Amino acid sequence: MYGPLSYEGLTPASAAWRESDPVGDRKFVDVGDLVTESGDLIPQVRVAYETWGTLNAARTNAIYICHALTGDSHVTGPAGPGHVTSGWWHGLVGPGCDIDTDEWFVVCANVLGGCQGTTGPSSKAPDGRPWGSRFPVVTVADMVEVERRLMDVLDIPSWALMLGPSLGGMRVLEWMVRHPDRVRGGLVLGSTAAVTADEIATHSVQIRAIESDPAFRGGDYYDAPDGQGPHEGMGLARRIAHLTYRTDVELDERFGRAAQEGEDPHAGGRFAVESYLDHHADKLARRFDANTYIALTRAMSLFDLGRGRGGLEAALGSITAPLTVVGIDSDRLFPTRLQQQLVDLTPGADRLHLILSLYGHDGFLVEDEQVGVFVAHALHRVRRQDHA
Repeated sequence: MYGPLSYEGLTPASAAWRESDPVGDRKFVDVGDLVTESGDLIPQVRVAYETWGTLNAARTNAIYICHALTGDSHVTGPAGPGHVTSGWWHGLVGPGCDIDTDEWFVVCANVLGGCQGTTGPSSKAPDGRPWGSRFPVVTVADMVEVERRLMDVLDIPSWALMLGPSLGGMRVLEWMVRHPDRVRGGLVLGSTAAVTADEIATHSVQIRAIESDPAFRGGDYYDAPDGQGPHEGMGLARRIAHLTYRTDVELDERFGRAAQEGEDPHAGGRFAVESYLDHHADKLARRFDANTYIALTRAMSLFDLGRGRGGLEAALGSITAPLTVVGIDSDRLFPTRLQQQLVDLTPGADRLHLILSLYGHDGFLVEDEQVGVFVAHALHRVRRQDHA
């Protein structure tokens, strides 16, 4: 089913976009210096983004998509030069799709701290060397500030709809509280207003797995003499994460106790489910930077929408624009009680919408038709509000 795990040919630079790489469909803009919430300066922040469709004359038809942890700006489109993988929400955006680019102008940017063109740990610091261990702690609020600056550069007065899953949903909520006049409607999918202790614990184990890899070198592995980065630690982190993204029912139905083809677990070989995890570990290590994985995972752990705002009830209570809240019935990473809390505390939310799926948290990537239904609902709410 899946071949043997091999990190052969991997280098630290291969897991992050470089200025010498093909740009694909990316565009780039500099948004100035950023002082993070922690008080650190990141000079000359650069943002990589992609767009689809045409902004209308009134500049009112813009939609922003916030990607999840290991996503990037390439929401839709083929793999090829400049894009290691095809679009992660390929069936959702395009002519005649649920987000119809004949009607809407769609924007998605690689997040601050990312590794696909936006300033992050693998980017060059002012001294010309990669930031590495020197890259500051960033928060969801820092990411939103960079996105707001991109919005200003594009001269977009308000997003008709902002939507995103997981980490993307956190940014949607931060936007709706921080900039309520610039978001006319939101959709949050498989996310939360405050990351729980269970999720922080899971994140911490993943981070420890990467940092414990001798090839991590304290985060300064880009110029390692042997050219090797912390691929083993990164792979282990991905295996841990993937088990929170899927469900026990799906894995048992899909693999059961079957052995990997050509291997015998009784003779030291792998079960098929082990090969599956190995495959995903190898796949992520080939396209993603370990320092970025740590930076974005820490940002998720730090996320608490109520911090400095009088608590979650006060923060969510300020959201009056239409908010469509979607949970995944089998999600064990962000269980539906967290989305129900959003509905209960947010005046702009109508009710809890559910994706029915065996795939757990990854249902937002797998259940295209169901996601499309809820996107259509969110857009309907925005249109109704705009014409009220």
